[in-house]
Amino acid sequence: MGDEGAGGTVHLLCLAASSGVPLFCRSSNGGAPSRQQLPFSVIGSLNGVHMFGQNLDVQLNSARTEDTTVVWKSFHDSITLIALSSEEGTTELRLERMLHMVFGAMVLIVGLEELTNIRNVERLKKELRASYCLIDSFLGKSELIGDLTQCVDCVIPPEGSLMQETLAGFAEAMGTAFASLLLSGRVVAATEGWWRLAMPEAVLLPWLVGSLPPQAARDYPVYLPHGSPKVPHRLLTLTLLQGLELCLLCGPRPALGQLDPQLLERWWQPLLQPLRACLPLGPRALPEGFPLHSDILGLLLLHLELRRCLFTVEPSRDQEPPPEQRRRLLRNFYTLVATTHFPPEPGPAEKEEDAAHPAQRPRACYLVLGPGVGWQLVALKLGLRLLLLMLSPQSPTHGLRSLAAHTLQALTPFL
Repeated sequence: MGDEGAGGTVHLLCLAASSGVPLFCRSSNGGAPSRQQLPFSVIGSLNGVHMFGQNLDVQLNSARTEDTTVVWKSFHDSITLIALSSEEGTTELRLERMLHMVFGAMVLIVGLEELTNIRNVERLKKELRASYCLIDSFLGKSELIGDLTQCVDCVIPPEGSLMQETLAGFAEAMGTAFASLLLSGRVVAATEGWWRLAMPEAVLLPWLVGSLPPQAARDYPVYLPHGSPKVPHRLLTLTLLQGLELCLLCGPRPALGQLDPQLLERWWQPLLQPLRACLPLGPRALPEGFPLHSDILGLLLLHLELRRCLFTVEPSRDQEPPPEQRRRLLRNFYTLVATTHFPPEPGPAEKEEDAAHPAQRPRACYLVLGPGVGWQLVALKLGLRLLLLMLSPQSPTHGLRSLAAHTLQALTPFL
């Protein structure tokens, strides 16, 4: 299994499908934003071969060279997105899901109407600049994983039920059903209305807030790619503590001025200590003292029905490899198991076949990295939950499944 993202360059091209006019080109090198641009001749060739296939009723989805993976994706016969990656271990799945997130980000900022009915290319280019910060975060080395799993990144807060109750009351007082507490792009608590948001906005909204420069308050117009792609809503954000933001998704009311400090203090001052206890949860995701086996170097837990996930590479930080490499390895392992062992939920006909032959569907798999490395990766699927663990070399192979089962049992009450 390659060490995805260990180096190389990622290019993202956006073109008007009908004319082939480039709308933007974004790049990253080694996970950091880059000013490197592809020559116009290369852009034209990549778009030309895709259009040539379409004219012959051939759908070109992806291609590979010795060192580069290319994925094409058209949206609404209006926008063509092309991703190229020379990062080691990059897969088509990762690039395809990135393109879906990028188009969702474009709709989130400018709306679907502007993208499907392009009247003025130069004006659209200017409007899309507001989405660059969010789009660039998909190309870089994020601590989140929702772009790949299409699940909402969450954390487990102390006194979560109290926060949930206060948040629901505050949202009702503000006249909206959609409210959440976000910590560095991760959901700490949310109202039932917020959890009912569909993909991709359920992932995009926290990601957007996490990608913006810190501000005490914002009143940000957003479109919901699935729920309201042509009519904008208002995303109100208020910083309660550094890195911890209160978010409301609403219509014309309330005005941002109504959310004065006295109102916030009345609702949130009693929860000051629990809120402060949330601040270290960012990359850790789990509360201090949560019982994890000492061999665990990182974990990813997904609830496949609720579309939520917990992701952390913080356990046993004194051991190798460093968190950034653990993150890459877990992302790559997720791609492997999602495409090979645990594909998306089957259709009705496949479910009938599975009922007749239940042993044909895998429940667990593991991978040992080597030579000379020894880190172990194990995946376990029980019901609607999928757990991926990264373990140190000294963890015995025969005990991997048992360790994963005990870890999943401990985490199940929280997700």
